[in-house]
Amino acid sequence: MVDTEKDRLELKINELRNKMIRSAATTGLNSHRTIYHSQELDKLIMIYQKLFYKKRNKRNIV
Repeated sequence: MVDTEKDRLELKINELRNKMIRSAATTGLNSHRTIYHSQELDKLIMIYQKLFYKKRNKRNIV
């Protein structure tokens, strides 16, 4: 069961990673579809890092 924002984002990242891997296997690493999935995955990873890196740093400061 997915119950937190972090869990939901991790699930989306894993789902998109799997789509990208399947796309690369079927259409190649340089296909538009694979590159699109890779770019979308990069965006999600950046969001994840921004959200949870800040939270971790706030805990270390307090």
